[in-house]
Amino acid sequence: MFNPRFTPPEIAALDPVRDHLQIVQWVGEYEFPFETQRSLEFALFRTFAVPSISSLLASTGHFGAHGQKRYDDTALIIAEIAEHGYDSERGQAAIRRMNQIHHHFAISNDDYLYVLSTFVFEPSRFGRLLSWREATDNEKLANYIFWREIGRRMNIRNIPDTLQAFEQFNCDYERDHFRFAESNHQVAESSVRVFLQWYPAILRPIARHVIYALMDDALLEAVGFPAPPQWWRWLVRKALRVRAFIVKWMPRRRKPFLLTQSAIRTYPTGYKIDGLGPQDR
Repeated sequence: MFNPRFTPPEIAALDPVRDHLQIVQWVGEYEFPFETQRSLEFALFRTFAVPSISSLLASTGHFGAHGQKRYDDTALIIAEIAEHGYDSERGQAAIRRMNQIHHHFAISNDDYLYVLSTFVFEPSRFGRLLSWREATDNEKLANYIFWREIGRRMNIRNIPDTLQAFEQFNCDYERDHFRFAESNHQVAESSVRVFLQWYPAILRPIARHVIYALMDDALLEAVGFPAPPQWWRWLVRKALRVRAFIVKWMPRRRKPFLLTQSAIRTYPTGYKIDGLGPQDR
């Protein structure tokens, strides 16, 4: 577990390869817990723009019928791995459960690679909108090493050997595979409805258009959502910059944010790792 006595300069001095887990935990638990969670949500959103992925997700029916549970299950599996480490007992159990869930479906290696790449790059890309500073090169490399190791434990093949090569794969894949399909819209809309349930009914129309404003045009087109006016996109992003400025001057977090120890909507009395995800049929 990350030692909170480290200050950011000391973290910067850590080796991003050897100490990648320590760096990922510091960023996600102390420095940018809110931003990390939101960026991983939008990382998953990008995968909905790929018809081969969205059609599989739509065919399960889980998004429409059990959207909140699916969201919570995914978040908890990722949190178990990040908070405890992929080689810890709980981290290994979470990866094993994730592999069991995926085993039921015919998923191409390239689709696996693309989903993995979104977890590598969206925290720094989407984080620019939310965070009071950009991710450092060491943080980006540490995040790549962290997810590369998870990918290897998922038996994903041909993971690029460098951060730059993986980013090129990510960009090429989106260019070649982002296109509209009804399943894209179906899964994306179901996910938006989950997000909207977290807000009072009177705020939900505004929240929906905030979500649209945070998406780029290629993603909006691929999932069939309307492009917002430029003034609205500017206003939303300006509001996020104001929030980031305020957060910058707030006292540093002294205790880690641990999702696995937080109140979870689907599991108010707790959960077991082998109970996450759809149960074996």
